[in-house]
Amino acid sequence: MKKIYIMLCFCFPFLVNAQLQNIQIIPQASEIKNGIGHFTLTKSTIIVLNNAELKQEAEFLNQYLLENYGFSLKIEKSLTVKKNFLLLGLSKEQSQWIDAYKLTVLENSIEIWGDQNAGVFYGLQSLFQLMPLPPQRKISIPSCNISDYARFTWRGMHLDCSRHFFSPEFIKKYIDNLAFYKMNVFHWHLTDDQGWRIEIKKYPLLTEIGGYRNGSMIGHYRDQKFDTIRYGGYYTQEQIKEIVAYAGARHVTIVPEIEMPGHALAALAAYPQFSCTGKKLEVGKRWGVEEEVYCPSEETFAFLNEVLGEVINLFPGKYIHIGGDEVLKNIWDSSALCQQIMAKEKLQNSHELQSYFIRRIEQMVNARGRQIIGWDEILEGGLAPNAAVMSWRGIEGGIAAAKQKHFVVMTPGGYCYFDHYQGKPEQEPLAIGGFTPLEKTYSYEPIPDTLNAEEAKYILGAQGNVWTEYIYTEKQVEYMAFPRLIALAEVNWSAKNVKDYQSFYNRLNAQRPLLQYRKINFSESAFKK
Repeated sequence: MKKIYIMLCFCFPFLVNAQLQNIQIIPQASEIKNGIGHFTLTKSTIIVLNNAELKQEAEFLNQYLLENYGFSLKIEKSLTVKKNFLLLGLSKEQSQWIDAYKLTVLENSIEIWGDQNAGVFYGLQSLFQLMPLPPQRKISIPSCNISDYARFTWRGMHLDCSRHFFSPEFIKKYIDNLAFYKMNVFHWHLTDDQGWRIEIKKYPLLTEIGGYRNGSMIGHYRDQKFDTIRYGGYYTQEQIKEIVAYAGARHVTIVPEIEMPGHALAALAAYPQFSCTGKKLEVGKRWGVEEEVYCPSEETFAFLNEVLGEVINLFPGKYIHIGGDEVLKNIWDSSALCQQIMAKEKLQNSHELQSYFIRRIEQMVNARGRQIIGWDEILEGGLAPNAAVMSWRGIEGGIAAAKQKHFVVMTPGGYCYFDHYQGKPEQEPLAIGGFTPLEKTYSYEPIPDTLNAEEAKYILGAQGNVWTEYIYTEKQVEYMAFPRLIALAEVNWSAKNVKDYQSFYNRLNAQRPLLQYRKINFSESAFKK
């Protein structure tokens, strides 16, 4: 029978193609081999662990089955049956790859082997995509052999919760959707001019005052119209701990962003003594860039050291994002204190003063065993010794940082800013501007041609950003993020030689019912002809 099947495939290759249509994996796997037949998952299927460390992954699988199919499976630590089992195992066979896994579906069994727990977890995500949508009486999974691994270590998505606040429940859903498409970094933008969203116990006014504004912009920035509705909210430290644990169980690292020295109006409204003027301020109502920034005084550094200490205690990841973008330096240029600091430190201009500020912050973060990452403006005036760079104003900042042997996350606005329009503006919700359709996001290549092989090693990956000046609701966040998020997931995960936009489009189109089932309010713009 097997020989006949091979001959049929050789003589009639369309049979292979027809079989391939059952394997609609996103991101595209490195290698997919189709088998014959199906595995039927039932209530009597047994989960077998070859390593006790995989208990969390087994429980995650059971949680998925219970929530979507109404049952969970028995977990055993050794293989006692010859069929109808689902094996989760750890193997160093693919340890040279990033987050590697092998998924084998046979008629009598399923096996998922990973180089680490994360690899097994990503194998499960692929398995979920092969399972039929519930409710189904028969959970039939096509036989196949998938070998897969990630191209980049940083596969990220950002969400701005300062301009508009989103519930802890939605943040968890957002993380779920990142993990489902094998993304592993959630960049959580928690502070800005328009709101401070993280509880700092030593400085309660940051949330009591800085967490709320007395109005917001209506319509586009150019209209300069405002309402007078009090708006705000913040995450308690207990809520953050819960979300961090939730993300960790899904192999998602959260990178918090605490903006400095600019985009600090909400903090300075709460504690004006850390500005250079000391005048009473209000939390920002308008979008854009404000003149008020932190003053680089010893009092300010002591304040930020304590704030960062509490932040670092909440987030166990390697990186703390410190912003560093769009710093207006007019107040610094006219500040007697700033001029004294510049003279003392032999700084030539206010750009170098910003570099001095960032270096001081880096020392605080490094002293606690962490690293800073900031927007590409932190290159101006000289880059802090251990800093990583997030390149958003095109790719030039990322190139410059990589050539200086600093790690880089590529997130250029033209490809990776999901607050841009994705369809015809007259048919879309109001957006900040720009035009970034699905195909453009998919076309992005994170490693610039100008980098040699050694320099390219400093590109950690790419990230999509969702800024929320014009995004008011959780449904609108999803609308702007999806399906571009899925395209970027494939950019970050899949090898260059397996990427193909038409293939991606076909797989994405086939997954539209899955997106609907998962209650993701995705945009239909990409599917309009």
